[in-house]
Amino acid sequence: MGITDDDLDNWFTYHDDPSKVHSYEMIRDAAKDLARIIIRHTPVCPDQTAAIRKVREAVMTANAAIACGGK
Repeated sequence: MGITDDDLDNWFTYHDDPSKVHSYEMIRDAAKDLARIIIRHTPVCPDQTAAIRKVREAVMTANAAIACGGK
């Protein structure tokens, strides 16, 4: 099965659900802790930058999973 119009509607709609705020905060806080550890324990270099970028991407993808209900 391919991507449906329902999928697109879900992915490209702003999802404002106060009951999910705690989950977003928990993920952001954990990611910030990981980012701090990466910065403190790796040299400043392109790999450090890439690692932080991937942590940010992971947060955004996790937020999308929450907002879109896993769909």
